[in-house]
Amino acid sequence: MEEKTGTITEIIYYNKENAYTIAVVETEEEQFTAVGYLPGAEKDRTFLFRGAWKTHPTYGEQFAFSAYEEQMPTTDQGIESFLSSGLLKGIGKKTAAAIVKHFGPDTFRIIEEEPGRLTEVSGIGEAKARAVAEAFQSHREFAQITLYLQQYGISANYAMKLYKVYGPDTIAAVEENPYQLVDDVFGIGFRKADKIAERMGVSKDSEFRMKSGVLYGLWTYVNEGHTFVPQKQFCEQMGQFLEVGAEEVYETTVEMAFEGAIRVENLEGRAVVYLEPYWKAEQNVCGKLIELNQATLPYVSTDVDKLIEATERESGIFLSENQKHAVISCLQNGVSVITGGPGTGKTTIINTIIHIFSQSGLTTAIAAPTGRAAKRITETSGYPASTIHRLLEYYYSEGEDSMRFGKNAEDPLDYQVIIIDEASMIDILLMNGLLAAVRPGTRLIIVGDADQLPSVGAGNVLRDILDSEIIHSVCLTEIFRQAGESLIVVNAHKINRGEYPDMNQKDKDFFLVRRSSEKDMLAAIKDLCVRRLPGYYTDCDAVKDMQVMTPVRKGILGSISLNRELQAVLNPPGPEKREKKFGDRIFREGDKVMQIRNNYELEWKRLDDFSEGRGMFNGDVGFVEVVDPEYGEMTVLFDDGKYVHYEFSQLEELELAYAVTVHKSQGSEFPIVIMPISWFPPMLATRNLLYTAVTRAKKAVVLVGQENRICAMIDNNRIVERYSGLRPRLSAFLDPDSLSAAWPDGPEFFSGGPEPGDQAVQMSFSEQDGGGEELW
Repeated sequence: MEEKTGTITEIIYYNKENAYTIAVVETEEEQFTAVGYLPGAEKDRTFLFRGAWKTHPTYGEQFAFSAYEEQMPTTDQGIESFLSSGLLKGIGKKTAAAIVKHFGPDTFRIIEEEPGRLTEVSGIGEAKARAVAEAFQSHREFAQITLYLQQYGISANYAMKLYKVYGPDTIAAVEENPYQLVDDVFGIGFRKADKIAERMGVSKDSEFRMKSGVLYGLWTYVNEGHTFVPQKQFCEQMGQFLEVGAEEVYETTVEMAFEGAIRVENLEGRAVVYLEPYWKAEQNVCGKLIELNQATLPYVSTDVDKLIEATERESGIFLSENQKHAVISCLQNGVSVITGGPGTGKTTIINTIIHIFSQSGLTTAIAAPTGRAAKRITETSGYPASTIHRLLEYYYSEGEDSMRFGKNAEDPLDYQVIIIDEASMIDILLMNGLLAAVRPGTRLIIVGDADQLPSVGAGNVLRDILDSEIIHSVCLTEIFRQAGESLIVVNAHKINRGEYPDMNQKDKDFFLVRRSSEKDMLAAIKDLCVRRLPGYYTDCDAVKDMQVMTPVRKGILGSISLNRELQAVLNPPGPEKREKKFGDRIFREGDKVMQIRNNYELEWKRLDDFSEGRGMFNGDVGFVEVVDPEYGEMTVLFDDGKYVHYEFSQLEELELAYAVTVHKSQGSEFPIVIMPISWFPPMLATRNLLYTAVTRAKKAVVLVGQENRICAMIDNNRIVERYSGLRPRLSAFLDPDSLSAAWPDGPEFFSGGPEPGDQAVQMSFSEQDGGGEELW
């Protein structure tokens, strides 16, 4: 590593969000361009930079520094320039000149050791003297902390984040337990903290490391959709990952369980490990479903057939016998589940039961997991629907510094019937929040397609409820005449049965554009979006109504690459469009974007009813309305009418959405769906992924690729099993002996692993720390 000491003579670029700097630096012998992370970079400040030379393809040779150390000026001119640089608020050029004239080269010592003497300078009172001293102390403190942290490979960017959290105690916090950074500092995950700890000499079997590693491992499973993991499997995998013995991991899990940090339980004869919130959620959901199912219900006429007949006459829509059975189930049971694929009449049933309940004087609420799904329900049923979060009055609690449901067990929902659609998207935590707010005696009707991909969040709620056979459910299989005219509907059911679809029939809505290479597939997708489909479907907007879906994020046909390519042709740069570059992404006015993580504190406003609130969620889609460099923010209008202002530092929460993964499309519906079909990893190129993608389309499905790959996806009926305890907990209501809650101990506890024939889920423990700058 080379060292260069020089003075900044020009700032070419400075990013206020992460302090990335491009500056011209002068030494006694040369002038060069330095690039790296330098908080508070200012002209005329002198630094010792440590780094290496690199050649930029456009800008030529640059000195890329990974560490720096400020050299405080010693000349009167240098001291004056430092004081007036803006680092010390309240000191301009005039005041700086007066201070240096009075104290000369002793200025810094006076500010640091005798700040009261600053009042000797005309125009500086006691309050200003204190402010200058505090600012100077903070600057020196941060400089010392940054220099100290560099020895552990912590960049200036992360040093700045740490200092914002811990202040002057930063070094003490890092030395005491580097693994606490995982919980306290956004962007530092276990792997980054582990590398810091390794440089500090923390042993691999340190208590801090073991406990943090266990939590990291459990969260890795949760991020893959599991609510628990078999303890033996977990200990063996984490032992390999942490490079310690499986027995040491086992002992750590037991200790953490006694401390209440995690939960260890014997589930169906094997020891399993939960993060506490997911164990509680499963317990609560199980108990509440049984309670609701057994509760006494508000009166509805016992002559159900007459109610259905009256509704049929009024609506002009007549139900099949299976549909009538579904309606009767909803009227007679505390909890009912209705499942079925596209075109099987789920919306007709919803409309019928709402009408019957309304005629019976029962208040009804309809909700779905996402804004797009709720909007679609409103459009197809004519009844107002909301998101589950909005139904539960989600809000930010200042006192608790966290998000809370306004509706809960203490203040339940005031409805006698609650209908939840798109239930395959509901994870265990959201289901727990919903059920906590439902009064016993309320009819709960759960509607969804159990053959779609499961929720992005942990759990397998809809499938577990069905498989438990505790809750009355009706599966709709008949495709109705009008829906049967659509190849989208017909093919969706064929795919679900393992049959190959019919494609390219004249005047139909399911097409295959045959291409063999991925490069040709990409070109065809762009041509479809720009020219062919807008020319054929003249009432469809290429950006708003057409959605490209893909199984993967990476690669030439992954969502990242597709978004970059589609942005260039669907929303190219222009003098009238402002844009903001953020990392490797460019956000431009008019872009289609998606929120990619839950942010419960983001404020939003609606212009239609002037309502305000907080909370935006993973999968919300909108369009960039304004990019405002002057105020450093971007305004996005989301599909449900919410306006959100993002500071430029928050843009890591957004990504382009011209193309999305199939998982991200759940709950949404689009006029036209376009999907590349190439070789994808077998765990993603599955039948139910293709089925989910196809069922998102209303007007047309266009697959681009090879027919044999479509057949291979349909043949691949691999269902990635999720570890979820809701089904056995519900089943145990009928057979209590099937669920053992006894606490095993000793060798038997550790030996309780998956039974022969169980599918062991192998985790890669890939980096979960998020995007952004590398640690060193």
